[in-house]
Amino acid sequence: MIDSRDLNDLSPAARKRAQAFFAACAADPYLLSNGITVIATSTYRDFEAQDAIYARGRTSPGKVVTKAKAGDSWHNWGCAFDVLPLRCGKPVWGTTGTDGEAWRRLGEIGEACGLEWAGRWTTFRELAHFQYTAGLTLADFKAGKTMMA
Repeated sequence: MIDSRDLNDLSPAARKRAQAFFAACAADPYLLSNGITVIATSTYRDFEAQDAIYARGRTSPGKVVTKAKAGDSWHNWGCAFDVLPLRCGKPVWGTTGTDGEAWRRLGEIGEACGLEWAGRWTTFRELAHFQYTAGLTLADFKAGKTMMA
């Protein structure tokens, strides 16, 4: 079972944008002035890992964290990554006040790097999730199409 945190496990096009995102976060005046660093918590997941995550809150203990079964997550295709901001080394989980501002800033940075930010989704909003699909659909990937850099 593979649930990677390594940017090298992303597709070249997604990796390029993820690297730009993390570099921009490391240089961002707002994040720096608030002691915020950003880490990757998940990049590529194989189908077995995706099914295990999908089972949470359904057939195994825990809270539901995804609606995507194996093959239906952009993580399975190396196109998505999840992040976690750390303020002075402590996770930022809140969504209001300065915590909310940190997440909003991450979303802006991601979008400026050409990424789709799931914090803008209207259903199953995920502040930590970013993806780059080059306009392709999951059906395209399942049919064997891939992205160019």
